[in-house]
Amino acid sequence: MTTQEIVSKLWNLCNVLRDDGITYHQYVTELTYILFLKMAKETGAENQIPEIYRWDELTAKSGIELKKFYKGLLNHLGENGTGRVREIYQGAATNIDEPKNLEKIIATIDGLDWFSAREEGLGNLYEGLLEKNANEKKSGAGQYFTPRVLIDVMTRLVKPQVGERCNDPACGTFGFMIAAHQYVADQTDDFFDVDVETEKFEREEAFTGTELVHDTHRLALMNAMLHNIEGEIILGDTLSNIGKGMKNYDVVLTNPPFGTKKGGERATRDDFTFPTSNKQLNFLQHIYRSLRADGKARAAVVLPDNVLFADGEGEKIRVDLMDKCNLHTVLRLPTGIFYAQGVKTNVLFFTREKADKGSTREVWFYDLRTNMPSFGKTNPLKTEHFADFEAAYEAKDRRAVKDERFCVFTREQIAEKGNSLDLGLIRDDSIVDYEDLPDPVESGEEAIAQLEEAVDLLMSVVQELKALKKPEV
Repeated sequence: MTTQEIVSKLWNLCNVLRDDGITYHQYVTELTYILFLKMAKETGAENQIPEIYRWDELTAKSGIELKKFYKGLLNHLGENGTGRVREIYQGAATNIDEPKNLEKIIATIDGLDWFSAREEGLGNLYEGLLEKNANEKKSGAGQYFTPRVLIDVMTRLVKPQVGERCNDPACGTFGFMIAAHQYVADQTDDFFDVDVETEKFEREEAFTGTELVHDTHRLALMNAMLHNIEGEIILGDTLSNIGKGMKNYDVVLTNPPFGTKKGGERATRDDFTFPTSNKQLNFLQHIYRSLRADGKARAAVVLPDNVLFADGEGEKIRVDLMDKCNLHTVLRLPTGIFYAQGVKTNVLFFTREKADKGSTREVWFYDLRTNMPSFGKTNPLKTEHFADFEAAYEAKDRRAVKDERFCVFTREQIAEKGNSLDLGLIRDDSIVDYEDLPDPVESGEEAIAQLEEAVDLLMSVVQELKALKKPEV
């Protein structure tokens, strides 16, 4: 049985829970509680769990006894567990009312082909469930799930290296850090080429994140554990003062939440030079300040269009970004790739320089939005859609690239446009450019003049015909 088949089987169990009024997101959270116990057994990691609450004890019970035992299990592990176990189960509560439904879920999980699942990777199985949840509009999970294709492209171009500290300050289910971990693993033969101390650093310190929503934080912890990542994942708000301690990173990969703070209040961080209620602008400030100022630390960040042109504090933040960092590339992303169809987004790629002034001299823009097909569930974004962009990005001489979607603006040109970065979009073939149409007044006057000329010509011909007419006899 393939991972995809196992994911489909687990996902279909959600239908069993409809009568209990359980949402898709609640279902994935519920699955996490149960899958953790089963996966601990499959991976030989049950020593983290008291014997009385292990998988075999769960499967031995049924009916009301099972429901009561399961509730007690969640409560005990959340209050008395240690390490990751306690983090995952903290505040856990079941939404399943019908004992038979709980029995069916446990029996189905117990009966799956776990040998195949281990061979293909338990982490891949879990990520498959998270992706299913994100693609289901009713779950509302798409707001924190970045398409895997985009995550992989951003990671490949930023190139995290062994020994570097990587962070996602709005980590969702930890997708960016999973990708960064996999990228480094691929470069080191699954960490076989590194010494014991480095391997420990990669497992325990290299990949970290912060997540505000409790249930999503739970999913991130489970995802990290199944990929053998033990780095700290903080439950909290990066835009509060806890974010002040997040600094000196070598790599940041992230897709911060869109919108403004509730009630329009400004961020509670007291170290921001440019306070604003715009979440994305505050995250941008946090990100470039959190990078190590060594000329090598780098970031790739998904941000909506308003960050590129917002005035007031927005302009000041963009100027500060271009002073402290080399903002070398802006990718204008297609529409329809996130849960909200109308949201227009971009990826900003930048490197934190040693100096605090004049770091950006020019910015390259790649337009992957204009004259592109409409993306969505029926037409998903694929790796090949980014091929030309990746080639342009990686080119040794960008000026030699022959691609109409790729262009550059100097810092002086950007300053002349009010420091707006809303640039680089090519001509949209679907929109009539009215500037190219003839002026209606001028064209009307010209038509009248042409008509008058024709009338004059016709009158002269008539006169000539009259002159040639023979007189009557």
